[in-house]
Amino acid sequence: MSNTAGRTRNGWTLAIVSIALFMAVLDNLVVSVALPTIHRDLGASIQSLEWTVNAYVLAYAVLLLTGAALGDRFGRKRMFVIGLSIFTAASAAAALAPNTDALVIARAVQGVGAAILTPLTLTLLAAAFPTDRGSEGSPIGQHRGMAIGVWSGISGIAVAIGPLVGGAVVQGISWHWIFWINVPLGFVLIPLAASRLTESRGPYSTLDLPGLGFALPGAFGLVFGLVRAQSLGWGSATVLLSIVGGAVLLGCFVVWELRAREPMLPMSFFAKRSFAVTNVASFSMYFGMFGSIFFLSQYMQNVLHNTPLQAGLKLLVWTGATMIVAPLAGIFSERFGSRPFMFAGLSLQAGALAWLASTVSTTQPYTHMIIPFIMAGAGMALVFAPSANAVLSSVRTEQAGQASGANNAIREVGGVLGVAVLASI
Repeated sequence: MSNTAGRTRNGWTLAIVSIALFMAVLDNLVVSVALPTIHRDLGASIQSLEWTVNAYVLAYAVLLLTGAALGDRFGRKRMFVIGLSIFTAASAAAALAPNTDALVIARAVQGVGAAILTPLTLTLLAAAFPTDRGSEGSPIGQHRGMAIGVWSGISGIAVAIGPLVGGAVVQGISWHWIFWINVPLGFVLIPLAASRLTESRGPYSTLDLPGLGFALPGAFGLVFGLVRAQSLGWGSATVLLSIVGGAVLLGCFVVWELRAREPMLPMSFFAKRSFAVTNVASFSMYFGMFGSIFFLSQYMQNVLHNTPLQAGLKLLVWTGATMIVAPLAGIFSERFGSRPFMFAGLSLQAGALAWLASTVSTTQPYTHMIIPFIMAGAGMALVFAPSANAVLSSVRTEQAGQASGANNAIREVGGVLGVAVLASI
């Protein structure tokens, strides 16, 4: 393949996986601002409303590792297209839901589709922009950092504008359209992915069924306990049994993976300092980020009396910093290493949250929030792209799917735990 044809195909890969990731991450948050309207239209109970959010989060967080494993075994492009198709069909079903039960089921299926496609976005990107072809004279090698920066920046944008999109759509049209907007995007992306992406597989020819048997219920128990802790409390028997049972099964998963000939997740990854430390940093980042944005949106609406649309617009300062910094962080982390950027990013986020905590009041003007918002957005971007680079650089190219699945699952659990812990506090 010529350099021009290679660059064109890689450009298509970057665009397709980034837009698909945007759709999946956006739906993680976009429903929250629509809950009061859904409550009025469908007559939903508080418990049912909670599950319109939790059903998606639960399916998404639990199946991320499985989505990566299925891609390695049956083809990453094939499973990406399947995941995108499931997500698109479930979005239409959610938009058409006649009652709360149907909406919750559709949201769970959405989460399944998102869990399949999300880890494969990074795997497909790594295959399109490999570093082992050399950084000198190779456009692919030179552009990998920028590609990961764009990919991670778009993910950060989706997190930050979730409340804005939800508020604008609910206020301007109806809550059904927060789901309908995925359908035309899906119809465009599915044939493009089928024709433009390159197929690849992981290092093992068989699926680790015992590993799946431990990982699925273990992750389900852990995440179910975390999401239910928000309403039942940490002392609830349901919460404690779920978390303890999930932790035991995940321990069994680790023991099995240490012995398996073709493991779903090689435990040797965690023996590598760069992989282990990067996942701790990602977990911490998502813990603080998801918890903060979850409460900032409510604070700006319920305390400062902004409309959902106004709150979303004001959070765009956070997003704007992410958009600018993420591609640059991807480029420079490829050149100078990921560690200093992740350290700086976590430090900026901690400083921003400390600033907000020390100045928050019931009459706080928005101008006092702009600088910490910029700091937090830049901090997000300085962790997103360099952490993805560090995870991929710590494993062989054919192991990118396993590494990406683990990193995505750990990050998502961090986000769920962040919301659960801060809700309790």
